[in-house]
Order: sequence, then C-alpha cells, then structure tokens
Amino acid sequence: MASKALILLLAVLFCGQAVFGVTIISKSEWGGRSATSKSTLASSLSYAVIHHTAGNYCTTRAACQTQLQNIQAYHMDSLGWADIGYNFLIGGDGNVYEGRGWNVMGAHATNWNSKSIGISFLGNYNTDKITSAQITAAKGLLADAVSRGQIVSGYTLYGHRQVGSTECPGTNIWNEIQTWSNWKA
Repeated sequence: MASKALILLLAVLFCGQAVFGVTIISKSEWGGRSATSKSTLASSLSYAVIHHTAGNYCTTRAACQTQLQNIQAYHMDSLGWADIGYNFLIGGDGNVYEGRGWNVMGAHATNWNSKSIGISFLGNYNTDKITSAQITAAKGLLADAVSRGQIVSGYTLYGHRQVGSTECPGTNIWNEIQTWSNWKA
C-alpha cells in the first residue's frame, strides 16, 4: 500500500496531476469501430513505446476524432489489422484517446507488441511541435499505467526508432522523450 501512495505522490509532483486525473476519451466517444478480435496484453510490462502517426496534426477534438477514424480505417481496412494499432493516442488538443486500450495487445512495434504499451501522438513530429498539454497528458497516462499495474514503476521508455527501423516518433518527440526519467538509450 505504501508503494501505491509513493507512486501517486511522485505522479503528482512529476506530472502536475494525480494519476487518476487522466481523462481518456473512449473509442465509442470518438466514433471508433469495435475490434474484430483481441489478444490479452499481460500486466506488469517492462516497456512503453512512443510513436507518432506521421499524418495530419489536429488541434480540436472534432479534428482529432476525424484523424482517429481515418487511422483506424487504414489499419483495419488497408492493413487488415484487428483494430487501430496503438493502445492510446494523444491529440494536439491535449486529449488522450483510447485505441486498443488497457490489457489489449497492440500492433504498433514488431516484436514489441506483447511486452509494451504503445502510445502515439497524432501528427508528424518531424515538423509538428509537441505541446506542454501533450507532454502532461503522456506523462499522466504513463503514471496511470503504472498505478493500474499495466507497466512496472521502473519501466523503460523507448521511441519507436529504438525498436524498429523508422523515423518514428519524429525528431521533435524524440528530442523531448530523451529528457523523461524512464527513457533509456
């Protein structure tokens, strides 16, 4: 019990918000389709992988919802995946959007899907700039993942380029996440 209290305290100090203060817009709220199948993702994972969608940037909930629907259609209809590939996505509006969600294996990083959660930022962060609201949302989501037991408190944070041959998560996010406490070279 003391460790959960410590995690909550650290989250408040580090993220500026309580772990449970993260608001996640559900898939049904953003107009997402149901998955055609699901594989369970274990708890107590050691990794989180950060991505960008490399598509259009959005600054309003309506625009982000359109982008999410487009990404989900591409992942399901063109790539033949069971659902949108990421566990969660963060818009330029600062909102966190449910992708596959908690305890569901993603399709975001080959050979890493079963041992990590995937968090993607909506936009192309080789050119788009990450905002303080997005940073706060991402750190709060990671703290929430720890509090839920989805990832361990000493998890390792990677950018997608560290686990695959890609520019993802874009230079601007890459430069930012290297300053986060759980990022490892």
